[in-house]
Amino acid sequence: MSVPNTMRVGPFTPTILAKKRYLILYIFLIWASIIPLLLEFWIYWRFLWYLPSPVHFYTYLPLLIFLMYVTIVFSAIFFTKILLVIINAIHKPKEGTFLRIPADKDFRYWSLRNTIKRWPVWLAHRFPFPGILDNICFKAFGVKTKISNSLFEGWVDTEFIEFGKDVVVGQGAIVQSAVIIGNLLIIRKTVIEDNIRIGSHAIVMPGTHIGHNCILAANSVTTVGQVLEHDWIYVGIPAKKFKVNYFFEDGLEDKLGDVEDVEALRKRYEEIYTKRYDELTHKERKELKKEKKEEEKKRWEP
Repeated sequence: MSVPNTMRVGPFTPTILAKKRYLILYIFLIWASIIPLLLEFWIYWRFLWYLPSPVHFYTYLPLLIFLMYVTIVFSAIFFTKILLVIINAIHKPKEGTFLRIPADKDFRYWSLRNTIKRWPVWLAHRFPFPGILDNICFKAFGVKTKISNSLFEGWVDTEFIEFGKDVVVGQGAIVQSAVIIGNLLIIRKTVIEDNIRIGSHAIVMPGTHIGHNCILAANSVTTVGQVLEHDWIYVGIPAKKFKVNYFFEDGLEDKLGDVEDVEALRKRYEEIYTKRYDELTHKERKELKKEKKEEEKKRWEP
């Protein structure tokens, strides 16, 4: 499946800018990260440039360009990390609900952190080998993740997030630890445990805790601080339990047993799997609809 060039995936930083003077640090980081690049090129030119026969100079130039790109990413991460350490020492990042106004100190420093992280995040995600430098960015900025995770088809925030192992974030999905609602900035730690699948264009709101072996279906949305019970499939807006998730269940192979072909496997799986909505009888669908109406009514009752 093709992905539009304009689609911004992988790690991301919000575009909120509390004060324009923060751009000075952004420009400084670009300038500082280019200096090692110039030094690297100068050394290469010094040793390989030979005017009568510049064959070696041009032969190894593609390799130099590759190394220069890696160099600028690492130097950007290095200088950004130094700034983050200084900024976090002045004002430690914390969870909570804050006013989205420049006078609010927590909002200002959240905006500042995202401003200085933008440059290395942008560079890392445009590396030709996806995921390698993205993972380094995540770890450098405090996100707990594993190499086995696939987080780069979605938009993943760069702080207050903890991933287990074998996590897959679908195309265009959003995993947030901070969100602006009205005039409020909400920052909560988001925890995603082992063996999680987040469907395409699903949204994980700040403070969500997804238990192991869960699936959040495509286009579903969690609420702030929602807890998703392990071993379930969640669907909808807001996300609700749909059916038990057998995909990661221990001993599933023994339950399925020996089958002759794919069709037999599908039939056997359907026998032990929770009945799908379109397989319900008219009476069962009517009762289910009535239960949903009662649940919605209770939600709106004072």
